[in-house]
Amino acid sequence: MSTTIKGYAASAPKAAFEPFEYQAEDLRADDVLVSVDHCGICHSDLSMLDNDWGRSVYPFVGGHEVVGKILWKGEHVTHLQLGQRVGVGWFSGSCMHCRECMSGHHNRCSHAEETIVARHGGFASHVVAKSEWAIPLPADLDATKAGPLFCGGITAFNPFVINGIMPTQRVGVVGIGGLGHLALQFAKGWGCEVTAFSSSEDKEAEARSMGAHHFVNSRQADAFKRLQGTLDMVLVTVNVGLDWSAYLELLRPGGKLHFVGAAPPAEFVPFQLIGGQRSIGGSPLGSPATVGDMLEFCARHDIAPVTEHYSMAQINDAFEHLSSGKARYRIVLDRN
Repeated sequence: MSTTIKGYAASAPKAAFEPFEYQAEDLRADDVLVSVDHCGICHSDLSMLDNDWGRSVYPFVGGHEVVGKILWKGEHVTHLQLGQRVGVGWFSGSCMHCRECMSGHHNRCSHAEETIVARHGGFASHVVAKSEWAIPLPADLDATKAGPLFCGGITAFNPFVINGIMPTQRVGVVGIGGLGHLALQFAKGWGCEVTAFSSSEDKEAEARSMGAHHFVNSRQADAFKRLQGTLDMVLVTVNVGLDWSAYLELLRPGGKLHFVGAAPPAEFVPFQLIGGQRSIGGSPLGSPATVGDMLEFCARHDIAPVTEHYSMAQINDAFEHLSSGKARYRIVLDRN
């Protein structure tokens, strides 16, 4: 099968997106072709556009927070139906035979296919993915806002799963941005006592409306002293360096300091970990099953990202808005 896909591509680092089309050929028996209705813009798209990680290939068609309908499916795809609404995130395929895949950790597959790395993503009319990474969208979720859940959402949700967080525990979220505002909602839905950390005092009311029981201005050292030894997990969603020793002191014995997203380099004092058997960790998104669980969790608890919307043709305006740091909190491109 060969399909003409029309989208927007950048020809070089930091270049503007321009109309672009290509042929989707040699689709595999386990592939699906998704007609894109909405696609979020993640900061990772900006990093890939600028080749910040040295992994970009041009022409670059970004977009890895896709929501759309299945237009075509390969002969081996039996669990999805034509016309079914699905989402595709950072991963568009995994090998399905390595130890990580076979143990349910597809997101840790060393041969995973990434939606916008050396292939074309969702800033287009269609996107191709292996069927295991096309995750059905619950009917109760707003499809216009769901795209960011497939990257930012699962990134913030997975730490609660892998760290075994219980509803009786206390969780801190560092940073109230694209990831942090979702983490607050997840923590509230989980049943935790939630503390938000931000250097922006004007975000307090919003953080509380999203689930924070407590708000801490991260510039105030006295507040840290009062919270020492009280939190079971501190989830770090910022990409700037902070005094991580101070955050480690907030943990109870057995507590976790967990990093997600484009975390900055960090230094730690190992003795802070040993005494209370604290630990430091991180996680990359989540498996297809965990993504499905997250979507059901969002539907059950009415969780959704705060989004700003542009038409697909306004992609350059949307990227300018993102790069200016003004996005509150996730941007979605809509196909008219």
